[in-house]
Amino acid sequence: MLARIFYLLFCREWVKAITARHLDRDSTNKGGEAGLAEMSAKALVIGASSGIAQRLVHRLSGDQRIERIYAISRQPTETVLPEQVRWLTCDYSETDIAATAALLSDEPGEFSRVFICNGMLHEGDSIRPEKRLEDIDLFSIESVFRVNTFTPLLWLKHLVGPLRSGQTCTLTLFSARVGSISDNKLGGWYSYRASKAALNMLVQTASIEYARRAKNVQLVAFHPGTTDTALSRPFQGNVPADKLFPPDFVAAQLLSIIENMAPVGHALYLDWQGREIPW
Repeated sequence: MLARIFYLLFCREWVKAITARHLDRDSTNKGGEAGLAEMSAKALVIGASSGIAQRLVHRLSGDQRIERIYAISRQPTETVLPEQVRWLTCDYSETDIAATAALLSDEPGEFSRVFICNGMLHEGDSIRPEKRLEDIDLFSIESVFRVNTFTPLLWLKHLVGPLRSGQTCTLTLFSARVGSISDNKLGGWYSYRASKAALNMLVQTASIEYARRAKNVQLVAFHPGTTDTALSRPFQGNVPADKLFPPDFVAAQLLSIIENMAPVGHALYLDWQGREIPW
């Protein structure tokens, strides 16, 4: 009888010990999850020398939730930067993109905002938007595709690992309304239209893979509207004053649109008002 009593007491104490051990483990895990949610967030702006990108960096530097901002461009900046902004140079070759992505992955914190702002419409007198088929030049098409399509795709490739975390992250790529196939009513601008249409397809395709491998990331193809920057300056003559936007206005609109965005499992194609554009 005594042996039976001692056995029951032993079992009770053993169960209590095991339960306490599991409770401690659960508490540790929850603390880790809370710590992840409270970890300092990072932001990344690629193509940081462009007009809108510069205003994004400026506005992000005033967001107390963003502890570190990485700005990436081909050339170093001569601008005095806020303390939390780190400017990195990248020649946009795949080797350099991979190395930069690896560097970013090793930095503390998790990314909550990523912007890929690279874009080309013209370059001096050598690359101009085509008005007719006879204007098509293979060198120009390859140059425009490299900037507007291939470079963003390489960033999508090399960021999927560094962006995977418990932190919700929006990855915005600068597209254009003229990249919409169903919305093309005017024709012309062959290289630019095709490069943005191709970018849209790649963003939508990549979003399916990101939904499996980096569920915390929402991809957005963004049309900023006609903005008063070097990209659109030669073509602003017929743009109404109220349709030509200052870069800071577009940056503010974009940050507002993605403020509380959560992953939905596929890419979004949005304009500066947050309205969906048909693919």
